[in-house]
Amino acid sequence: MQKFGLELNTEKTRLLEFGRFARDNRAKRGEGKPETFEFLGLTHICARRRKDGGLVVRRKTIAKRLRMKVKEVTKELKRRCHDPVFQQSRWVLSVVRGYFNYHAVPGNNYALGRFREQIARAWLRALRRRSQKGRGLTWVRMQRLLDTWLPQPRILHPYPNQRLRVINPR
Repeated sequence: MQKFGLELNTEKTRLLEFGRFARDNRAKRGEGKPETFEFLGLTHICARRRKDGGLVVRRKTIAKRLRMKVKEVTKELKRRCHDPVFQQSRWVLSVVRGYFNYHAVPGNNYALGRFREQIARAWLRALRRRSQKGRGLTWVRMQRLLDTWLPQPRILHPYPNQRLRVINPR
């Protein structure tokens, strides 16, 4: 790091006990659950598998980042509120698809669903503000728009051991 003139930020750098034995070691010492850390837009949590109690690193979207993204999209929807619905829908689709492409990791379904729901509500508010007849756009009509344009949340990035699994041909 010195070769490139880089140094660690002491406020953001710390050592954590994380991994397979972290929960047991902390329990022996009378401490709580292992600490979490935030990295690359995701909160990493040391958790256990239901099936056999083994280690699983659970990742979920950082809540603050999700809120910031929703605010950013809401602001942009207000700016684009008089664009044709087709143009708006293509833009909203690209935003949601891009968000899902990055954050669709195992264990993050709830956050993906919340993001889609909040974007849908913001889009509905933006469409209702277009005129004084905005109350004509009901949630039922909006639901048809959403089913057409917004993808449902689904996991796109499986765990590495599943993604890199090689099947032995016989």
